[in-house]
Amino acid sequence: MPRMLKIRVPATSANLGPAFDCAGMALDLWNEMTFEPAGEITYEVSGEDAHKLNNHPNNLLTNSFIQVYDFCGKKFTGVRIKSHNQIWLSSGIGSSAAAIVAGLFAANEMLGRPLGMSGLLRLACQIEGHPDNVAPALFGGLVVAAMLPHEIAWRRYELPELSIVIVKPEMEWTTETSRAALPTTYSRADAVFNIARTPLVIDALRNGDLNLLQKVMDDKIHQPYRLEHITAGWKALQTAREFGAAAVSGAGPALICFVHPQDAEAARAAVLSAITEEGVQARSVITHPSNQGIHCVE
Repeated sequence: MPRMLKIRVPATSANLGPAFDCAGMALDLWNEMTFEPAGEITYEVSGEDAHKLNNHPNNLLTNSFIQVYDFCGKKFTGVRIKSHNQIWLSSGIGSSAAAIVAGLFAANEMLGRPLGMSGLLRLACQIEGHPDNVAPALFGGLVVAAMLPHEIAWRRYELPELSIVIVKPEMEWTTETSRAALPTTYSRADAVFNIARTPLVIDALRNGDLNLLQKVMDDKIHQPYRLEHITAGWKALQTAREFGAAAVSGAGPALICFVHPQDAEAARAAVLSAITEEGVQARSVITHPSNQGIHCVE
């Protein structure tokens, strides 16, 4: 058992327009953590949203850590965790997936890797409910996955260097709220609309084809319903689409926009302006895909 383990786990963006609950990509935006064996659970956070996380040792990350010990039949005594976070909470860029994957991965490392990465994926999906964020957090790149009766079928693809603008209105938004906005049934036309576009989105991302991506990154399963509840949602999305391909990131409320590098700063400024004109503050970042998932740092 290592005395100290240091890891990095990436942010992720799922759905990617029409690929609802089945595709996600890792982003070059990281939480960095250290884990040490201890006689109790302590959890110390710096960086993004630290005030919301400090002094709460019973959380998604620590519970996921403990679950590996329980699954492997090992006695858990405690752990000291320190984390510096760049991933925003409740934003649609995979903060929950990062916490789950970090806890599972770190515990597995501390125990000498009794579980392979596929085993970690199964546990992560049991906790999260679906693979779209946890899979790219584990493996990096672009991952398409489906939960089958007795296994998870998935494929991972390397991504080229793409410029990505992410903008999030500062508003209360939970996964429960975003799920509640969705209807329980859909028309055949809306289902076909998404099915036809999803493989084209995957192909466009793999090849860095922004022209194709801009044409097919629309959706009729979740975005129209969530945008109605996101401050300046429609206005911000239409503004983003003037610069490239844009979509709600994950469950929102952040938007993700794929642009040419020379347009990134202008796109960020325009989308920020579209939101702040509605009297709401917003945060933003310019980043890239990451072909590396969670990993240990020497």
